[in-house]
Amino acid sequence: MPKILALDTSTDACSVALALDGDVHQDFRVIPRQHTKQLLPMVQDMLQAHGVQVADLDAIAVGRGPGSFAGIRIATGAAQGLAFAAELPMLPVSTLAAMALSIHRATGAEQIVTALDARMDEIYCCAYRIENGLPEPLMPETVCAPGALELPAGIESWTVGGSGWCYLSSMSDAVQQSVQVLEDAVYPAAAEIVTLARQDWDAGNTVAPEDALPVYLRDEVAWKKKDQQ
Repeated sequence: MPKILALDTSTDACSVALALDGDVHQDFRVIPRQHTKQLLPMVQDMLQAHGVQVADLDAIAVGRGPGSFAGIRIATGAAQGLAFAAELPMLPVSTLAAMALSIHRATGAEQIVTALDARMDEIYCCAYRIENGLPEPLMPETVCAPGALELPAGIESWTVGGSGWCYLSSMSDAVQQSVQVLEDAVYPAAAEIVTLARQDWDAGNTVAPEDALPVYLRDEVAWKKKDQQ
């Protein structure tokens, strides 16, 4: 089994996980605005607790977004730095997929929609079907106004989760009627990220550190805002 370290700071949660000898060990904390200070000490504590050095790892995984722009950059930068230093490949993983896996593990649901609050009255969203215990996307990851969300046809009921579902009352009647279970207190977590990363490892889907790029889904808006500043 590969030894993989996973990092995520894409939301208010900050988490580190280590896949080692078939087990997954995780440190998960909801610590808004403390990610920069806490992430690397959490990594160090995790590795020391299990007698592992960065050079002993096979790869480093990271929650590549979508999520908080600043948060995604913190985890990506830390993961790239560790990977460059130890000459390790990287495994970028969707935060929305990680949330879907978390919901499946908690509820057994197999048709899941995860959404994160994207601010500016928008959400990041994706729909999944669980196949062989892992989430397979049924639509592209998207950013949209809550009222513009359209879910894949042919599925009448969904289990949903994530901060984006605070806008449920603003969504269309069709979406509201299809929601059967709401798991709103769901964050991306490194334990799920490392599980999905192992699937990518087995498939040979690693990337070089310089190619492990964040996924914002709203690049044009981000650049416009930066230019205006």
